[in-house]
Amino acid sequence: VQLQASGGGSVQAGGSLRLSCSASGRTFSSYAMGWFRQAPGKEREFVAAISWSGGRRDYVDSVKGRFTISRDNAKNTVYLLMNSLKSEDTAVYYCAAVATMIVPGPHDYEYDYWGQGTQVTVSS
Repeated sequence: VQLQASGGGSVQAGGSLRLSCSASGRTFSSYAMGWFRQAPGKEREFVAAISWSGGRRDYVDSVKGRFTISRDNAKNTVYLLMNSLKSEDTAVYYCAAVATMIVPGPHDYEYDYWGQGTQVTVSS
């Protein structure tokens, strides 16, 4: 499967952005999806994940209550709605996919496919 992330940009602290990740292929609904991010000089970190059906979602503690992951299997797209953005959310955001019926853990090695990344910059 090929992934294409979009929706990044520059926003002031407290603002919102919605990232999208479009997937190719006919079996999108068989994949759990995740979002990761990498800030300059830091390791890539888990942000959120969603099961193939959308019935289960996991988040890193730092974004709980502010970010929402969702998916539309009819459109082969997963979303990350980011509200109340903070300067520490500044990073390149990547979407990822793995063919599994469960929600993967928060490790990048658990995912098989990656998008190219989209930059999110939050100014204070």
